[in-house]
Amino acid sequence: MTSLRRYLEQLMELGERELVLERGGQRPAPAPREAARATAAPTKAPAGASVATAAAQPADAAPNAGRPAATPVSRGITVEPPASSADLFTTDPIAALPDLAAVAAMIAQCTRCGLAHTRQHTVPGEGDPRAGLVVVGEAPGATEDETGRPFVGRAGQLLNDILRAIGFAREQVFIMNVLKCRPPNNRDPEPLEAAACSPYLHRQIALIGPRVILAMGRPAGNTLLATNSSLADLRGKVHSYRGVPLIVTYHPAALLRNPNWKRPTWDDVRLARRIYDGETV
Repeated sequence: MTSLRRYLEQLMELGERELVLERGGQRPAPAPREAARATAAPTKAPAGASVATAAAQPADAAPNAGRPAATPVSRGITVEPPASSADLFTTDPIAALPDLAAVAAMIAQCTRCGLAHTRQHTVPGEGDPRAGLVVVGEAPGATEDETGRPFVGRAGQLLNDILRAIGFAREQVFIMNVLKCRPPNNRDPEPLEAAACSPYLHRQIALIGPRVILAMGRPAGNTLLATNSSLADLRGKVHSYRGVPLIVTYHPAALLRNPNWKRPTWDDVRLARRIYDGETV
């Protein structure tokens, strides 16, 4: 009964208000999770970030929620690390940046695409620089452009709820977008914009060294996996980005438009949590 109650509470945190019972009038209570098997690095707030403290379990104390159904998980796309450049006379200045602060400083001065002329602030990302979970969205919105922080509007509040439901406080993960500047009218990133910004994204992930990447939305998944697939083709699979397991799910903004997508998103993020905990999927 305790496990069932916690399961229902987590669904409510994700905005669910209806429950369809199985035949017989009772939904089977999900099995309890195994104890987390890894030790997370100490939580460290990013320099200069103003992040509210969330009342949540430690990242490695897995919540007492049911596991997804024990069905085989398909293996998805594998993206290998880039080979060393054969041209010894050229260097990539972004790939040589020593830490996240240096990446953020270069982003603040970036003019690699036309969004530099329409932005108010760059949005490099924020969170624990040693986070085991990295969340990648597609681009900043209006509130993010005003504040210089990722996922702080309505979609950001829903993201906080999603993270809390799988046992993470916001400051325990690192959150960023493919684009570091807001596209006009919140349109999808254009290919040239994603190409201009992706070296920052790749360098940030390399510096953090996460256990799992959660790509929220089709543009984020396609950029990281160097593909042009539908979200239906990307979801429900464990991809590999340069040796790091990657799960693709719906963007929180899409969930605000269509609450019916919250249940499949719940399956996706629980899968990410299982991989984070070292479970075989």
